[in-house]
Amino acid sequence: MMNPATTVYPALFCRVRAEAGVTVAELAGELDLASAPALREQLLGLLRRGSSRLVLDLSRVSFCDASGLAVLVGTSHRARRLGGFLRLAAVPRQAVRVLDLTGLDRHLPVFPTVSAAAGLPAAQHSRAA
Repeated sequence: MMNPATTVYPALFCRVRAEAGVTVAELAGELDLASAPALREQLLGLLRRGSSRLVLDLSRVSFCDASGLAVLVGTSHRARRLGGFLRLAAVPRQAVRVLDLTGLDRHLPVFPTVSAAAGLPAAQHSRAA
């Protein structure tokens, strides 16, 4: 298991927690060509049979290029092969627009909050936080 709070790359930070059977990874910084390989390794390391439900909190992501999107798509494919899912939560408006324009919104479900993405009732999420 990985350290719950790590710097993936100098411009990208990740904090991981478990919440009601779902792994939540909070990302902060830039998902770009430079950080993509380390992020891919870290996210794929979170997925295994029996633990393949992953929610990414993107509320603190300031930039995402095609390399970052490729990591998200690849992670989603791996999660589904393991019987789980990848869901995106609190996605910044400009990233939602890119997902819509590229058609990736059909493959990467976007939710307004981590609670919604994890399928938790709002009251349960506030107790877990």
